[in-house]
Amino acid sequence: MKMKSILVWFRRDLRVSDNPALAAAVATERPIVPVFIWAPEEESPWEPGAASCWWLHHSLVALRKQLESMGSRLLIRRGPTVQTLRELLLEADADSVYWNRLYEPALIQRDTALKVDLRDGGYSARSFNGALLFEPGAVQNQSGRPFQVFTPFWKSCLSRDEPDAPSAPPRRLTAPAAWPTSEAVGDLRLLPTIAWDEGLYETWTPGEASAAALLDRFADGAMAQYKQRRDVPAESATSRMSPHLHFGEIGPRQIWHRIQQAIAENNQRGVVANGEFYLREVGWREFAHHLLFHFPHTPEQPLRAEFADFPWRDDPDTLRAWQRGRTGYPIVDAGMRQLWRTGWMHNRVRMVVASFLVKHLLLPWQAGARWFWDTLVDADLANNTLGWQWAGGCGADAAPYFRIFNPMLQGHKFDQAGAYVRHWVPEVKDIPDDAVHEPWTAASPPPADRYPGPIVDHKAGRERALAALSEIKKT
Repeated sequence: MKMKSILVWFRRDLRVSDNPALAAAVATERPIVPVFIWAPEEESPWEPGAASCWWLHHSLVALRKQLESMGSRLLIRRGPTVQTLRELLLEADADSVYWNRLYEPALIQRDTALKVDLRDGGYSARSFNGALLFEPGAVQNQSGRPFQVFTPFWKSCLSRDEPDAPSAPPRRLTAPAAWPTSEAVGDLRLLPTIAWDEGLYETWTPGEASAAALLDRFADGAMAQYKQRRDVPAESATSRMSPHLHFGEIGPRQIWHRIQQAIAENNQRGVVANGEFYLREVGWREFAHHLLFHFPHTPEQPLRAEFADFPWRDDPDTLRAWQRGRTGYPIVDAGMRQLWRTGWMHNRVRMVVASFLVKHLLLPWQAGARWFWDTLVDADLANNTLGWQWAGGCGADAAPYFRIFNPMLQGHKFDQAGAYVRHWVPEVKDIPDDAVHEPWTAASPPPADRYPGPIVDHKAGRERALAALSEIKKT
């Protein structure tokens, strides 16, 4: 009797190692039809940004080549998802669809309806957890409610069973008797029509193989000094795994067990402490998804309701100066230029530039979140929302609004010799170390037509932000 095929629907799980949906399909010993469906409008209002689309193009190319080496293919279609899957089920003589879950609000709603539709049509629909260490709905406080503070959340996670060991990739995939037609990756038009992506090519190599190699280099190298050096933006002291994790080129279980392996192989006190500290950062990613799952309104609205009436300013010119790295504060401008050039920004600097936007400039955190969404290769709705609500003081476990980063002090503390700002803001490369983070105080500051002075005075901006906070306290 001829066996029916299984559609394995790839989304942001663009890997063959430790891919639960793919592994479950392989275990049936039936023909497998891998498929990717491009339907960005179904993620509205958070359709993938330009930098994310660039990464997705190259990740799909890498996955397609990997599947071909296993005797298979990657079918590419454009949505709508339900209609496209129904067509493929008929074309591939399939009776099942397997996929790994995503946790953004629009996708949860879409996938829930999809399961009902497929099962009503007589098809099998199975989903798996391939994106997180712990299901966001399964972790609760003692009152049975979601956590809103990270430390007890992570303590609860660590009290649970250790994540399962990652599964090995299959060697071969059984092909169907006949392959349905497919579009090419290029047909999705994910790459920019006007080339602005040279810096992305210089900085990144998307794909599962690159993700695994990057993790190995970190685990065997920089991890040993991670806690001590991670806040220094001029150094390559972080793992840079965030875009690979977002697109599922590597899974969190793989990271968890690779770090545990490094700890076991070199169990010096410093290595153990740094490894555990790094896994705590992976825990922040889990916390972000936990919050988004339980509070789906937070990408657009503050978790703390009183901030809905915060007196934000509307100033497009100032916002544009921040976006372009023309604020006059080198540490802020360096971060924004690094973001534009590479699609990524060091996490310490992300906090500085976010604080500067929402406090010094008094511009809404949603404007910053939107800009990051379009320009980050690791733009992740859960992480982006958590980070910006933290900066705005309006989210779970958020920094108090009155905590206002001093950009000069942040620069002197974490970029003492100015190596980071001199790289990204060459206008200040000749400024002495003691003034490089406040070049307007130097004996010979850069001419205004080359590099602007501060667009807002630090003290005045701080006082304005505190006054705005006082206003919402009154109401």
